[in-house]
Amino acid sequence: MDQEPRPGGPPAAPDPAATADGGPGAGPPPSTGTPRTVGVVWGLLVLNTLGSAGAKTIVPLPRSLIQLVTMGALVAAFTLALVLNLRLRVRPSAYVLLLTLLLVPSLISSLQLESGLGALFRCARLTLFVATLWLLTRWWDGGTTFVRHHIRMYFAVLGSVAAGALVSPGAAMPELYGGRLVGALWPLTPPQIGQYAAVIIGLTVLLVLGRRTDRTSAAVVIVPSVVLLALTHTRTATLGLLIGLVLAIGSLVLTSAAARRFFTWTVLVAVVAAVGFASALRTWFLRGQSQENLTSLTGRAKVWDALLAAPRSTGEELFGVGLGDKSFGGLPIDNSWLAVYHEQGWTGVTLVAAVFAVLGGVALLRPPSLSRACAIFLISYCAIASYTEAGLGDASPYLLHLAVAASLLAAPTAPSPLTAAPGTPLATPLTTSVTRRRQRHVPRWARD
Repeated sequence: MDQEPRPGGPPAAPDPAATADGGPGAGPPPSTGTPRTVGVVWGLLVLNTLGSAGAKTIVPLPRSLIQLVTMGALVAAFTLALVLNLRLRVRPSAYVLLLTLLLVPSLISSLQLESGLGALFRCARLTLFVATLWLLTRWWDGGTTFVRHHIRMYFAVLGSVAAGALVSPGAAMPELYGGRLVGALWPLTPPQIGQYAAVIIGLTVLLVLGRRTDRTSAAVVIVPSVVLLALTHTRTATLGLLIGLVLAIGSLVLTSAAARRFFTWTVLVAVVAAVGFASALRTWFLRGQSQENLTSLTGRAKVWDALLAAPRSTGEELFGVGLGDKSFGGLPIDNSWLAVYHEQGWTGVTLVAAVFAVLGGVALLRPPSLSRACAIFLISYCAIASYTEAGLGDASPYLLHLAVAASLLAAPTAPSPLTAAPGTPLATPLTTSVTRRRQRHVPRWARD
Protein backbone atom coordinates (compact mmCIF):
# COMPACT_ATOMS: atom_id res chain seq x y z
CA MET A 1 0.00 0.00 0.00
CA ASP A 2 2.98 2.27 0.39
CA GLN A 3 3.73 4.88 -2.22
CA GLU A 4 6.73 6.38 -0.43
CA PRO A 5 10.09 7.13 -2.13
CA ARG A 6 12.81 4.53 -1.95
CA PRO A 7 15.65 5.19 0.49
CA GLY A 8 18.49 6.94 -1.28
CA GLY A 9 16.43 7.62 -4.40
CA PRO A 10 15.27 10.95 -5.78
CA PRO A 11 12.54 12.70 -3.83
CA ALA A 12 9.02 11.91 -4.98
CA ALA A 13 7.27 14.73 -6.75
CA PRO A 14 4.24 16.07 -4.94
CA ASP A 15 0.99 14.62 -6.19
CA PRO A 16 -1.25 17.46 -7.39
CA ALA A 17 -4.34 15.30 -6.88
CA ALA A 18 -3.44 14.76 -3.26
CA THR A 19 -3.86 18.44 -2.43
CA ALA A 20 -6.53 19.42 -4.90
CA ASP A 21 -9.63 21.19 -3.59
CA GLY A 22 -8.02 21.49 -0.16
CA GLY A 23 -8.59 17.80 0.46
CA PRO A 24 -7.14 15.61 3.14
CA GLY A 25 -3.89 15.36 1.21
CA ALA A 26 -3.08 18.85 2.47
CA GLY A 27 -2.22 17.38 5.88
CA PRO A 28 1.21 16.19 7.06
CA PRO A 29 2.88 13.91 4.49
CA PRO A 30 3.83 10.36 5.38
CA SER A 31 6.99 10.25 7.42
CA THR A 32 10.05 8.92 5.60
CA GLY A 33 12.52 9.20 8.49
CA THR A 34 11.18 6.33 10.59
CA PRO A 35 13.41 3.22 10.69
CA ARG A 36 11.88 0.05 9.29
CA THR A 37 12.61 -1.68 12.60
CA VAL A 38 9.92 0.48 14.20
CA GLY A 39 7.39 -1.53 12.19
CA VAL A 40 8.84 -4.71 13.70
CA VAL A 41 8.43 -3.25 17.19
CA TRP A 42 4.82 -2.38 16.42
CA GLY A 43 4.17 -5.88 15.12
CA LEU A 44 5.56 -7.38 18.34
CA LEU A 45 3.23 -5.14 20.38
CA VAL A 46 0.31 -6.37 18.29
CA LEU A 47 1.36 -9.96 18.93
CA ASN A 48 1.54 -9.31 22.65
CA THR A 49 -2.04 -8.01 22.75
CA LEU A 50 -3.61 -10.93 20.87
CA GLY A 51 -4.21 -12.74 24.16
CA SER A 52 -4.10 -16.42 25.05
CA ALA A 53 -7.78 -17.29 25.48
CA GLY A 54 -10.11 -18.19 22.66
CA ALA A 55 -11.45 -21.02 20.57
CA LYS A 56 -9.83 -24.44 20.19
CA THR A 57 -7.23 -24.43 17.44
CA ILE A 58 -6.53 -27.08 14.81
CA VAL A 59 -3.21 -27.87 16.48
CA PRO A 60 -3.75 -27.63 20.26
CA LEU A 61 -1.54 -24.90 21.71
CA PRO A 62 -0.87 -24.97 25.48
CA ARG A 63 -1.86 -21.72 27.10
CA SER A 64 1.54 -21.55 28.81
CA LEU A 65 3.23 -21.65 25.39
CA ILE A 66 0.96 -18.87 24.05
CA GLN A 67 1.70 -16.72 27.10
CA LEU A 68 5.41 -17.34 26.64
CA VAL A 69 5.20 -16.19 23.03
CA THR A 70 3.16 -13.08 23.81
CA MET A 71 5.33 -12.02 26.76
CA GLY A 72 8.47 -12.77 24.77
CA ALA A 73 7.12 -10.51 22.03
CA LEU A 74 6.68 -7.66 24.54
CA VAL A 75 10.21 -8.07 25.92
CA ALA A 76 11.59 -8.17 22.37
CA ALA A 77 9.59 -5.06 21.44
CA PHE A 78 10.96 -3.12 24.41
CA THR A 79 14.52 -4.28 23.70
CA LEU A 80 14.36 -3.31 20.02
CA ALA A 81 12.80 0.06 20.84
CA LEU A 82 15.55 0.70 23.39
CA VAL A 83 18.25 -0.20 20.83
CA LEU A 84 16.66 2.18 18.32
CA ASN A 85 16.42 4.93 20.92
CA LEU A 86 19.52 4.47 23.09
CA ARG A 87 19.64 8.16 23.93
CA LEU A 88 16.09 7.93 25.31
CA ARG A 89 14.77 10.75 23.17
CA VAL A 90 11.02 10.97 23.71
CA ARG A 91 8.37 13.47 22.72
CA PRO A 92 5.88 14.93 25.18
CA SER A 93 2.65 12.94 25.00
CA ALA A 94 -0.35 13.54 27.22
CA TYR A 95 -1.72 10.13 26.20
CA VAL A 96 1.32 8.13 27.30
CA LEU A 97 1.61 10.32 30.42
CA LEU A 98 -1.94 9.39 31.43
CA LEU A 99 -1.13 5.71 30.86
CA THR A 100 1.91 6.16 33.10
CA LEU A 101 -0.30 7.66 35.81
CA LEU A 102 -2.66 4.69 35.38
CA LEU A 103 0.16 2.48 36.64
CA VAL A 104 -0.16 4.08 40.08
CA PRO A 105 -3.65 2.77 41.03
CA SER A 106 -2.83 -0.50 39.25
CA LEU A 107 0.22 -1.06 41.44
CA ILE A 108 -1.43 0.14 44.66
CA SER A 109 -4.37 -2.23 44.25
CA SER A 110 -2.31 -5.14 42.94
CA LEU A 111 0.03 -5.05 45.95
CA GLN A 112 -2.95 -6.09 48.11
CA LEU A 113 -2.88 -9.43 46.20
CA GLU A 114 -6.68 -9.67 46.19
CA SER A 115 -6.40 -10.87 42.58
CA GLY A 116 -3.38 -13.09 43.35
CA LEU A 117 0.21 -12.89 42.16
CA GLY A 118 -1.06 -12.61 38.59
CA ALA A 119 -1.96 -8.98 39.35
CA LEU A 120 1.71 -8.09 39.87
CA PHE A 121 2.64 -9.90 36.66
CA ARG A 122 0.03 -7.87 34.76
CA CYS A 123 1.40 -4.67 36.34
CA ALA A 124 4.88 -5.53 35.10
CA ARG A 125 3.46 -6.22 31.64
CA LEU A 126 1.61 -2.89 31.56
CA THR A 127 4.76 -1.09 32.72
CA LEU A 128 6.84 -2.61 29.93
CA PHE A 129 4.06 -1.83 27.43
CA VAL A 130 3.91 1.85 28.43
CA ALA A 131 7.73 2.12 28.46
CA THR A 132 7.83 0.82 24.87
CA LEU A 133 5.28 3.43 23.82
CA TRP A 134 7.42 6.14 25.42
CA LEU A 135 10.42 5.00 23.36
CA LEU A 136 8.33 5.05 20.17
CA THR A 137 7.07 8.61 20.72
CA ARG A 138 10.33 9.81 19.15
CA TRP A 139 8.80 8.95 15.74
CA TRP A 140 5.30 10.33 16.37
CA ASP A 141 5.16 13.21 13.91
CA GLY A 142 1.54 13.49 12.77
CA GLY A 143 2.12 11.35 9.66
CA THR A 144 0.46 8.10 8.63
CA THR A 145 3.47 5.85 9.24
CA PHE A 146 1.95 4.09 12.25
CA VAL A 147 -1.40 3.83 10.46
CA ARG A 148 0.32 1.76 7.78
CA HIS A 149 2.09 -0.39 10.38
CA HIS A 150 -1.26 -0.92 12.10
CA ILE A 151 -2.98 -2.01 8.89
CA ARG A 152 -0.16 -4.36 7.88
CA MET A 153 0.03 -6.14 11.22
CA TYR A 154 -3.68 -6.68 11.72
CA PHE A 155 -4.11 -7.69 8.08
CA ALA A 156 -1.48 -10.38 8.71
CA VAL A 157 -3.51 -11.55 11.73
CA LEU A 158 -6.66 -11.69 9.60
CA GLY A 159 -4.68 -13.65 7.03
CA SER A 160 -4.04 -16.34 9.62
CA VAL A 161 -7.77 -16.40 10.41
CA ALA A 162 -8.65 -16.82 6.72
CA ALA A 163 -6.03 -19.56 6.35
CA GLY A 164 -7.51 -21.43 9.30
CA ALA A 165 -10.99 -21.17 7.80
CA LEU A 166 -9.75 -22.62 4.51
CA VAL A 167 -7.85 -25.47 6.17
CA SER A 168 -10.59 -26.46 8.61
CA PRO A 169 -13.97 -24.71 8.20
CA GLY A 170 -15.49 -26.74 11.04
CA ALA A 171 -12.85 -25.61 13.53
CA ALA A 172 -13.06 -22.02 12.29
CA MET A 173 -16.85 -21.78 12.78
CA PRO A 174 -17.67 -24.11 15.69
CA GLU A 175 -21.13 -24.62 17.16
CA LEU A 176 -19.79 -23.48 20.54
CA TYR A 177 -19.73 -19.93 19.17
CA GLY A 178 -22.96 -20.27 17.22
CA GLY A 179 -21.21 -20.78 13.90
CA ARG A 180 -19.35 -17.48 14.15
CA LEU A 181 -15.82 -17.18 12.78
CA VAL A 182 -12.98 -17.81 15.25
CA GLY A 183 -9.23 -18.25 14.96
CA ALA A 184 -8.39 -21.86 14.08
CA LEU A 185 -4.60 -21.36 13.95
CA TRP A 186 -4.28 -18.90 16.84
CA PRO A 187 -6.99 -18.74 19.55
CA LEU A 188 -9.00 -15.66 18.60
CA THR A 189 -12.62 -14.97 19.52
CA PRO A 190 -15.22 -13.49 17.10
CA PRO A 191 -15.17 -10.05 18.80
CA GLN A 192 -11.39 -9.89 18.40
CA ILE A 193 -11.52 -10.74 14.70
CA GLY A 194 -14.38 -8.30 14.15
CA GLN A 195 -12.45 -5.55 15.92
CA TYR A 196 -9.31 -6.04 13.81
CA ALA A 197 -11.30 -6.18 10.58
CA ALA A 198 -13.35 -3.08 11.39
CA VAL A 199 -10.30 -1.00 12.32
CA ILE A 200 -8.28 -1.74 9.19
CA ILE A 201 -11.36 -1.30 6.96
CA GLY A 202 -11.97 2.16 8.36
CA LEU A 203 -8.33 3.25 8.18
CA THR A 204 -7.93 1.95 4.61
CA VAL A 205 -11.06 3.76 3.45
CA LEU A 206 -9.68 7.00 4.87
CA LEU A 207 -6.31 6.45 3.17
CA VAL A 208 -8.12 6.05 -0.15
CA LEU A 209 -10.04 9.27 0.42
CA GLY A 210 -6.79 11.01 1.32
CA ARG A 211 -5.17 9.66 -1.88
CA ARG A 212 -2.41 7.99 0.14
CA THR A 213 -2.98 4.61 -1.52
CA ASP A 214 -4.44 3.33 -4.78
CA ARG A 215 -7.83 1.66 -5.04
CA THR A 216 -6.45 -1.74 -6.06
CA SER A 217 -4.27 -2.01 -2.95
CA ALA A 218 -7.16 -0.81 -0.82
CA ALA A 219 -9.52 -3.41 -2.30
CA VAL A 220 -7.05 -6.17 -1.42
CA VAL A 221 -7.40 -5.13 2.22
CA ILE A 222 -11.04 -4.06 2.40
CA VAL A 223 -12.85 -6.86 0.53
CA PRO A 224 -11.54 -9.86 2.53
CA SER A 225 -11.80 -7.88 5.77
CA VAL A 226 -15.48 -7.13 5.10
CA VAL A 227 -16.10 -10.84 4.48
CA LEU A 228 -14.39 -11.82 7.74
CA LEU A 229 -16.29 -9.13 9.64
CA ALA A 230 -19.59 -10.45 8.28
CA LEU A 231 -18.67 -14.02 9.27
CA THR A 232 -17.95 -12.98 12.86
CA HIS A 233 -21.46 -11.48 13.31
CA THR A 234 -19.92 -8.87 15.61
CA ARG A 235 -22.45 -6.11 16.18
CA THR A 236 -20.18 -3.84 18.24
CA ALA A 237 -17.42 -3.82 15.61
CA THR A 238 -19.92 -3.16 12.81
CA LEU A 239 -21.56 -0.25 14.61
CA GLY A 240 -18.18 1.14 15.62
CA LEU A 241 -16.98 0.98 12.02
CA LEU A 242 -20.06 2.72 10.61
CA ILE A 243 -20.30 5.44 13.25
CA GLY A 244 -16.54 6.01 13.28
CA LEU A 245 -16.44 6.42 9.50
CA VAL A 246 -19.39 8.83 9.56
CA LEU A 247 -17.62 11.04 12.11
CA ALA A 248 -14.24 10.80 10.39
CA ILE A 249 -15.55 11.51 6.89
CA GLY A 250 -17.80 14.22 8.29
CA SER A 251 -14.67 16.03 9.49
CA LEU A 252 -13.48 16.15 5.85
CA VAL A 253 -16.74 17.01 4.11
CA LEU A 254 -16.21 20.77 4.14
CA THR A 255 -12.68 20.57 2.69
CA SER A 256 -12.64 17.49 0.45
CA ALA A 257 -14.71 16.86 -2.67
CA ALA A 258 -13.76 13.17 -2.55
CA ALA A 259 -15.13 12.89 0.98
CA ARG A 260 -18.36 14.60 -0.07
CA ARG A 261 -18.83 12.20 -3.00
CA PHE A 262 -18.08 9.17 -0.86
CA PHE A 263 -20.43 10.35 1.88
CA THR A 264 -23.26 10.94 -0.61
CA TRP A 265 -22.90 7.54 -2.27
CA THR A 266 -22.63 5.80 1.09
CA VAL A 267 -25.88 7.36 2.29
CA LEU A 268 -27.66 6.32 -0.91
CA VAL A 269 -26.36 2.74 -0.71
CA ALA A 270 -27.28 2.54 2.99
CA VAL A 271 -30.85 3.69 2.30
CA VAL A 272 -31.29 1.17 -0.53
CA ALA A 273 -29.83 -1.65 1.59
CA ALA A 274 -32.04 -0.74 4.55
CA VAL A 275 -35.16 -0.89 2.38
CA GLY A 276 -34.33 -3.87 0.20
CA PHE A 277 -32.53 -6.10 2.71
CA ALA A 278 -34.23 -5.13 5.96
CA SER A 279 -35.20 -8.70 6.93
CA ALA A 280 -31.76 -10.12 6.11
CA LEU A 281 -30.03 -7.37 8.08
CA ARG A 282 -32.33 -7.95 11.05
CA THR A 283 -31.60 -11.69 11.00
CA TRP A 284 -27.86 -11.05 10.88
CA PHE A 285 -28.09 -8.51 13.68
CA LEU A 286 -30.13 -10.75 16.01
CA ARG A 287 -27.84 -13.79 15.44
CA GLY A 288 -30.71 -16.11 16.34
CA GLN A 289 -31.20 -14.52 19.77
CA SER A 290 -34.48 -13.60 21.37
CA GLN A 291 -35.50 -10.01 21.95
CA GLU A 292 -35.05 -10.48 25.72
CA ASN A 293 -31.52 -11.80 25.27
CA LEU A 294 -30.69 -8.89 23.00
CA THR A 295 -32.06 -6.40 25.54
CA SER A 296 -29.86 -7.82 28.28
CA LEU A 297 -26.85 -7.60 25.91
CA THR A 298 -26.39 -11.38 25.87
CA GLY A 299 -26.37 -11.59 29.66
CA ARG A 300 -23.85 -8.80 30.20
CA ALA A 301 -26.34 -6.63 32.10
CA LYS A 302 -26.69 -9.27 34.84
CA VAL A 303 -22.93 -9.31 35.43
CA TRP A 304 -22.82 -5.52 35.47
CA ASP A 305 -25.63 -5.28 38.04
CA ALA A 306 -23.93 -7.83 40.29
CA LEU A 307 -20.59 -6.01 40.06
CA LEU A 308 -22.11 -2.64 40.96
CA ALA A 309 -24.08 -4.15 43.85
CA ALA A 310 -21.05 -5.86 45.42
CA PRO A 311 -19.84 -4.21 48.69
CA ARG A 312 -16.48 -2.44 48.52
CA SER A 313 -14.11 -0.79 50.96
CA THR A 314 -12.92 2.79 50.56
CA GLY A 315 -9.59 1.58 49.17
CA GLU A 316 -11.33 -0.63 46.64
CA GLU A 317 -13.55 2.26 45.59
CA LEU A 318 -10.51 4.45 44.97
CA PHE A 319 -7.97 1.97 43.56
CA GLY A 320 -9.89 -1.24 42.78
CA VAL A 321 -8.92 -4.83 43.56
CA GLY A 322 -5.93 -5.11 41.23
CA LEU A 323 -5.37 -6.10 37.63
CA GLY A 324 -7.13 -9.36 36.79
CA ASP A 325 -8.62 -11.22 33.85
CA LYS A 326 -11.48 -8.71 33.42
CA SER A 327 -14.06 -11.01 35.00
CA PHE A 328 -16.40 -10.90 38.01
CA GLY A 329 -17.76 -14.01 39.66
CA GLY A 330 -16.17 -16.14 36.95
CA LEU A 331 -18.02 -14.29 34.16
CA PRO A 332 -16.50 -11.75 31.77
CA ILE A 333 -17.31 -8.12 32.53
CA ASP A 334 -17.28 -7.05 28.85
CA ASN A 335 -17.34 -3.34 29.64
CA SER A 336 -14.16 -1.29 29.77
CA TRP A 337 -15.47 1.27 32.24
CA LEU A 338 -16.78 -1.29 34.72
CA ALA A 339 -13.64 -3.40 34.31
CA VAL A 340 -11.46 -0.38 35.10
CA TYR A 341 -13.71 0.51 38.05
CA HIS A 342 -13.44 -3.05 39.36
CA GLU A 343 -9.66 -3.35 38.98
CA GLN A 344 -8.40 0.27 39.29
CA GLY A 345 -11.24 2.07 41.05
CA TRP A 346 -12.50 5.57 40.45
CA THR A 347 -8.93 6.77 40.00
CA GLY A 348 -8.54 4.54 36.97
CA VAL A 349 -11.93 5.56 35.56
CA THR A 350 -10.95 9.23 35.87
CA LEU A 351 -7.65 8.67 34.05
CA VAL A 352 -9.27 6.69 31.22
CA ALA A 353 -11.92 9.40 30.83
CA ALA A 354 -9.09 11.96 30.69
CA VAL A 355 -7.52 9.98 27.83
CA PHE A 356 -10.65 10.36 25.70
CA ALA A 357 -11.11 13.98 26.74
CA VAL A 358 -7.54 14.92 25.81
CA LEU A 359 -7.40 13.02 22.51
CA GLY A 360 -10.90 14.14 21.51
CA GLY A 361 -10.21 17.75 22.42
CA VAL A 362 -6.95 17.86 20.47
CA ALA A 363 -8.62 16.25 17.45
CA LEU A 364 -11.39 18.84 17.47
CA LEU A 365 -8.86 21.70 17.63
CA ARG A 366 -6.78 20.41 14.71
CA PRO A 367 -7.53 21.74 11.19
CA PRO A 368 -9.17 19.26 8.79
CA SER A 369 -6.67 16.72 7.45
CA LEU A 370 -6.29 13.01 6.80
CA SER A 371 -4.38 12.50 10.05
CA ARG A 372 -7.16 14.17 12.02
CA ALA A 373 -9.82 12.06 10.30
CA CYS A 374 -7.97 8.80 11.08
CA ALA A 375 -7.55 9.88 14.70
CA ILE A 376 -11.26 10.72 15.00
CA PHE A 377 -12.15 7.29 13.60
CA LEU A 378 -9.92 5.44 16.09
CA ILE A 379 -11.05 7.50 19.08
CA SER A 380 -14.74 7.13 18.27
CA TYR A 381 -14.39 3.40 17.56
CA CYS A 382 -12.69 2.77 20.91
CA ALA A 383 -15.30 4.86 22.73
CA ILE A 384 -18.16 2.86 21.16
CA ALA A 385 -16.50 -0.52 21.70
CA SER A 386 -15.77 0.30 25.35
CA TYR A 387 -19.45 -0.28 26.15
CA THR A 388 -19.36 -4.02 25.40
CA GLU A 389 -15.61 -4.79 25.36
CA ALA A 390 -12.95 -4.56 28.07
CA GLY A 391 -9.34 -3.49 27.64
CA LEU A 392 -8.87 0.24 28.26
CA GLY A 393 -7.18 -0.30 31.62
CA ASP A 394 -4.55 -2.85 30.55
CA ALA A 395 -2.23 -3.64 27.64
CA SER A 396 -4.69 -4.33 24.82
CA PRO A 397 -5.39 -3.59 21.13
CA TYR A 398 -7.55 -0.65 22.24
CA LEU A 399 -4.56 1.07 23.80
CA LEU A 400 -2.65 0.48 20.55
CA HIS A 401 -5.52 2.02 18.55
CA LEU A 402 -5.43 5.09 20.78
CA ALA A 403 -1.62 5.20 20.52
CA VAL A 404 -1.95 5.44 16.73
CA ALA A 405 -4.46 8.26 17.24
CA ALA A 406 -1.98 10.04 19.53
CA SER A 407 0.77 9.68 16.90
CA LEU A 408 -1.55 11.20 14.29
CA LEU A 409 -2.32 14.18 16.52
CA ALA A 410 1.32 14.86 17.41
CA ALA A 411 2.77 18.11 16.07
CA PRO A 412 5.09 17.59 13.07
CA THR A 413 8.76 17.84 13.97
CA ALA A 414 10.75 20.67 12.41
CA PRO A 415 13.47 19.34 10.07
CA SER A 416 17.00 19.84 11.41
CA PRO A 417 19.78 21.20 9.16
CA LEU A 418 21.29 17.70 8.83
CA THR A 419 17.99 16.29 7.57
CA ALA A 420 17.16 18.97 5.03
CA ALA A 421 15.55 17.99 1.75
CA PRO A 422 17.87 16.75 -1.04
CA GLY A 423 19.20 19.61 -3.14
CA THR A 424 18.91 22.12 -0.31
CA PRO A 425 22.32 23.63 0.65
CA LEU A 426 23.17 23.07 4.29
CA ALA A 427 23.97 26.02 6.49
CA THR A 428 27.55 25.86 7.80
CA PRO A 429 29.51 28.30 10.01
CA LEU A 430 31.53 29.39 6.96
CA THR A 431 28.55 30.10 4.71
CA THR A 432 26.73 31.80 7.56
CA SER A 433 29.73 34.08 8.22
CA VAL A 434 30.06 34.98 4.52
CA THR A 435 26.35 35.71 4.32
CA ARG A 436 26.52 38.01 7.32
CA ARG A 437 29.52 39.92 5.89
CA ARG A 438 27.65 40.37 2.62
CA GLN A 439 24.64 41.67 4.50
CA ARG A 440 26.81 44.14 6.46
CA HIS A 441 28.74 45.31 3.32
CA VAL A 442 27.71 48.79 2.09
CA PRO A 443 28.79 49.90 -1.44
CA ARG A 444 31.28 52.83 -1.67
CA TRP A 445 28.84 54.99 -3.64
CA ALA A 446 26.24 54.57 -0.92
CA ARG A 447 28.75 55.59 1.77
CA ASP A 448 29.74 58.67 -0.28
